[in-house]
Order: sequence, then C-alpha cells, then structure tokens
Amino acid sequence: MPSRRAHLVGKDPDVTLPFPSPTLPYPSRAEVLLGYLAYFRSVLEAKLDGMRDADLRRSHVPSGWTPLELVKHLTYVERRWLVWGFEGRHVPDPWGDERDGRWHVTPEETLDELMAALRAQAERTREIVLRHDLDAVGEPGPRWEGAPPPTLERVLLHLVQEYARHVGHLDVVRELWDGVTGE
Repeated sequence: MPSRRAHLVGKDPDVTLPFPSPTLPYPSRAEVLLGYLAYFRSVLEAKLDGMRDADLRRSHVPSGWTPLELVKHLTYVERRWLVWGFEGRHVPDPWGDERDGRWHVTPEETLDELMAALRAQAERTREIVLRHDLDAVGEPGPRWEGAPPPTLERVLLHLVQEYARHVGHLDVVRELWDGVTGE
C-alpha cells in the first residue's frame, strides 16, 4: 500500500520535502515562508505515517492531546489566522477544533479526511498569500478581539512558529511510540 505522504509531498513517499535552507534561492519572501509551511506539513505527515488508528486517537503525553487532534488543530489555526483573521471572511465555526477548551475530533473523523482538509487549507493559504503583499495589514474583525490586525508577514511568521512547535511535539510522540526520531 502506498504511503499517505505521497499525496502531500508529491515525491518519494519515504522522504519529506527538503528543508528550506537559507542558502537556497526563493523568488520572494512570501515563497520562503510558504516553503517553511510546506516543509513542516510534510514532516507532520511523515510523523503520522505508519501509526495505527488507535494510536492516532489516544494521547501519548500528559497534556492529553492526540495526533489526530493536532492535525485538525493545525488546519483550523491556518483558517483562523488567514481566512477569518487576515482576510476577514466569514468562517462558520472558527473554533471547530475545540470542545470544552480542548482539541477535539469525533470518532467518525479519519486521518485521511483530516489530512485532506489540511491539504485543502494549505492550498487556500497559498492562494491568500500570493494575492497580497507581505506588508498588507489584515482586516479588522473579531479574530483580533479589538487589537489592530497584523500584517500578512506577521501572520505567516506566527504560523511557521505554530507548525514548528507542534511538529516538535509530534516528534516526541513518535519517539515515545516507536523510537523513530528526526525529520
């Protein structure tokens, strides 16, 4: 059976996207930031590849989150920051990844469905970023809770930080689960 990563990476399913090294040329700063997001998404999928459904649905850490909840959370994070926040568009349930203040997935949600939603959001993220300049200021709205909206560059830097932190968390989970480490 082919690896699930082949859908996200588009290359050899046993390899994540290459790290966007500072020495590699990119056509723009926006493409650099999009490159980091794509890289971290590919590492996320690589870390999940091979985990059994039962292990994707249970917590491996004291804080209680599960790998499936993390995937859903990252999809909603991008949606909240870029669609609802930066562009000021209506999002039906911007906090749909949470229930009672915790990340949540239903028993019916699958890794394949959650990864498809993440991929769709990644494409939407790319479209939004390429439509705007990095110094463009987001739309005022409820996402910012009365604070001035940030620039697109600041939103993207926040998303890179969010992905890097959570992929690091998942790296620990994978090491605890079966000893696999690294990217």
